Amino acid sequence: MKIDVIIPSCYPGVRFLELLDRLEAQTCPVNRIIVMNTQKEGLERLIQDEELLKKHPKVLLTHLKREEFDHGRTRDEAVRMSDADVVICMTQDALPANTKLIEKLMGALAQRNVAAAYARQLPEKDCSIMERYTRQFNYPDQSRVKGKEDIPKLGIKTYFCSNVCAAYRREIYEELGGFVSPTIFNEDMIWAARAVKAGYKIAYAAEAEVIHSHNYTAMQQFHRNFDLGVSHAQYPEIFADVPPEGEGMKLVKKTALYLLKNSPGKLPSLFFQSAAKLMGYRLGKSYQKLPIKIVKRCSMQKGYWK
Repeated sequence: MKIDVIIPSCYPGVRFLELLDRLEAQTCPVNRIIVMNTQKEGLERLIQDEELLKKHPKVLLTHLKREEFDHGRTRDEAVRMSDADVVICMTQDALPANTKLIEKLMGALAQRNVAAAYARQLPEKDCSIMERYTRQFNYPDQSRVKGKEDIPKLGIKTYFCSNVCAAYRREIYEELGGFVSPTIFNEDMIWAARAVKAGYKIAYAAEAEVIHSHNYTAMQQFHRNFDLGVSHAQYPEIFADVPPEGEGMKLVKKTALYLLKNSPGKLPSLFFQSAAKLMGYRLGKSYQKLPIKIVKRCSMQKGYWK
């Protein structure tokens, strides 16, 4: 099967070039690497277009203006540029942990009713203890295929899928209308939810591994979860029956027990981060009641509101 990788980028660093190198070294070869770059001058600070395309001939490079970028539409435009059977969405800061990332994702798509498969995210070396445990909670070492029948047990995690690294079967992607637009983010879960509701499966491929984590501050968590709340408010037909608060509380309780045993001094930080997440999410869910100036201050994706 023909496989294309899609990477939105904005002011990428040397890690982006390492990502291209690692993709080109995969045991399951890539056909094209479609880069949707926002702010041309940001990429030029790293490498000139001509040099990039010479070193990486599989790259198809498109430049966008900042106001043209949208989490759903930009990725969907890239899919439309591709004629591949499978498209793999990645972010510029996610690195394949080994040469078998794509091979393992393709293995997870082997079942015809699996619409998408997403990779396990491993923590960076400098990852904080709380974020390290969150990665373990959200990305365990056991693979799983999720479907409509799992909603009573898994709730919102049934729809979980991450475009940090996720492979989509093209025919099903197009059948379901592609990623929504406009969207502040969360286009991956919205599409996955529609796939599950349509009777398809979402696979978590634990053996497909990428290195990706963030040490967000409490304020950054507030902004991120505000945008999450906005996304859930905009698509109530998808998220109304699977409220995320229960899953969030489960994570907080398990993280607290883990810290109590391993690093009790981090418990106050967990409290502040959790409070920031909850406050951000609830404000985001009510964003339509807020003045636009407040909304822009609360949001991580400030360009979306233009």
